[in-house]
Amino acid sequence: MALGGCSQLCKCILILVNIVLGLIGFAIMALGLWVRFSAQTRGIFNVDLHTTSFAIVVTLLIVLGALMMVISAFGNFGACKESKGVLTVFVVLLSFLLTFTIAAGTLAIMKSEEVGKLLSDAYTTTYAQYVDKGGDPSMAIMLQFFHNMFGCCGILGSIEPVVRDTCPKKGFLDSFSVPACPAVIASKDYRSPAFMGGFFGILALMVFAMVCCSIFMNGIKHSQASFPVY
Repeated sequence: MALGGCSQLCKCILILVNIVLGLIGFAIMALGLWVRFSAQTRGIFNVDLHTTSFAIVVTLLIVLGALMMVISAFGNFGACKESKGVLTVFVVLLSFLLTFTIAAGTLAIMKSEEVGKLLSDAYTTTYAQYVDKGGDPSMAIMLQFFHNMFGCCGILGSIEPVVRDTCPKKGFLDSFSVPACPAVIASKDYRSPAFMGGFFGILALMVFAMVCCSIFMNGIKHSQASFPVY
């Protein structure tokens, strides 16, 4: 089909966005599954550290990653085949993800203390899993994510001896002022400019993808009208 320049551009953008979305989704789901199965194995101290907070965070990783991969598959297939039906499914699924993101962000803002407590408990469990399993790589990735996101280090902060390798690299003087993670995560204000900026940035990206998809579908419609298939 002969598409206009704007529709062709939107097609390329959709393919690129969906490739990135699929790769991110695969990485998130793989990490969630890795952590999930690693948590089932007994560690050095042979204790059960699979807490509710930890399970919620890991389950969200798996579900979010799987959803992103499914959306990416529909988006790429629909864009490559120029199929309005598949692209409609893509828009519906993306709308669902957009609604989920808005609900999750709104909940985090309104229930900032509860969300902070949940994430703090999940971090403490991840830390304990890492220690109990003698430095499990999947737990190390989770700890590194927490440390870089919240700018903290372990449960002792600047004097943390166990998970120092997963902490953000800082200068000599700055390393003495690194806070402990549980308190920082629990007291995090999710109404801060940094969080709000990231939240609205993600929403804007999804809305942009939906607008691009609508323009592309409109281009397909006009193309089919110009070159009817008998």
